[in-house]
Amino acid sequence: MDIKTNSLFAQMQSMSLEAMNHKVGSMPTEGIPAINKSGEDFGSMLKDALNTVSDIQKDVGVKRTAFERGDTNVTLAEVMIAGAKSGIAFDATVQVRNKFVEAYKEIMSMPV
Repeated sequence: MDIKTNSLFAQMQSMSLEAMNHKVGSMPTEGIPAINKSGEDFGSMLKDALNTVSDIQKDVGVKRTAFERGDTNVTLAEVMIAGAKSGIAFDATVQVRNKFVEAYKEIMSMPV
């Protein structure tokens, strides 16, 4: 699963600068360079990551079915490795979701 952490970090920095600018109200933003140069927003990055996990899970399903039907082109080792990759990708997705929920709860509990 390929998640671009540098871009995510850059977006977080950009949001932090925007929040500080709204708080202070007098900070000029003209001299601050754009931090997120990738042009991708967080939603599309998250969607791509979830699609990758979905594709990995579909691939393991196809390999398992082919192996069960006796396809000689698919070995047990390939099926086991694909299953392990699928499990790891899913576990990572659940961990990322849990972190987002924690962050959301923390942000919602902040005083305004």
